[in-house]
Amino acid sequence: MLINCIAYENGQRLAQLAPPDISDYLGRPGGFVWVALKDAGEGELALMQEEFSLHPLAVEDARHGHQRPKLEEYGDTLFCVAQLLELDGDEIRVGELDIFVHPDFVLSARARSHVDFSGVRERCEREPEMLRQGAGFVFYALLDHVVDGYFPMLEHLETELERIESTIFEKASARRNIERLYALKRQTMVVRHATLPMLEFMGKLHGGRVPPVCQQVQEYFRDVSDHLNRIATRVEGMREAISTAIQVNLAMVGIEESEITKKLAAWASIFAASTALAGIWGMNFEVMPELQWRWGYPLALGIIATVSVLLFRRFRRAGWL
Repeated sequence: MLINCIAYENGQRLAQLAPPDISDYLGRPGGFVWVALKDAGEGELALMQEEFSLHPLAVEDARHGHQRPKLEEYGDTLFCVAQLLELDGDEIRVGELDIFVHPDFVLSARARSHVDFSGVRERCEREPEMLRQGAGFVFYALLDHVVDGYFPMLEHLETELERIESTIFEKASARRNIERLYALKRQTMVVRHATLPMLEFMGKLHGGRVPPVCQQVQEYFRDVSDHLNRIATRVEGMREAISTAIQVNLAMVGIEESEITKKLAAWASIFAASTALAGIWGMNFEVMPELQWRWGYPLALGIIATVSVLLFRRFRRAGWL
């Protein structure tokens, strides 16, 4: 679906275009065309490929989607893939943004995502002095918006980790916490897989040999790279904290099982002593004085009860019961 197709010149909006008219505005000095698509169909991508002379391999990647974040050069055109992250309840949904960048145009195609990019265009149009830098500045603004969207994901994950950590030492919570921690670790990996590949290719956009379309705005891409470094650092810190929390929970499971084993062993000892004493008096030998004694039976019960109480108090004092 076509969201916008607008021509700009010297930092100012020039005209709203119909796709067949795009080629009429390409190549103008100080101008470029910015097209935004959402869940584009094959027909729309084929039309854009014809208007912008896009490389077939890049268009094929955009058509099929589910690409790893990357940056590729096809002559003067850059093809960039970035992952879009958004919360869907407690889960993180992954979308995709494919960007084609050339000195004469910017084409962005968003797929499987509800992330709103209208604010990016408004921001660029409010800064005509920066928009005058051309397609490179738009490319930066799009990537900056993508990366800014990663911070709420991190805050959500960190809040969930704090909730789990606050219940680690509650009784009978270890198994449930381990399940929650593994789910959290999986979500953290989603953010990591979106961030690290992007951090790798951001180094190509500032310092050293920079694509011509990005040369005038290198410092802005350096800022995006700094944000990604901060995110990557926080993600690694979370992974370590989650691993530590999992180990603590596994230890708590072992402790709880040990406590149960102690209780079972203590009760087994008490009943074993009682059973042994009852077994002795239950052998019914003739030469057993207490068999003929009036108080023999109460005495046997008293001894069994006394031994059981003493064992119970001993185990209770040892912390087994």
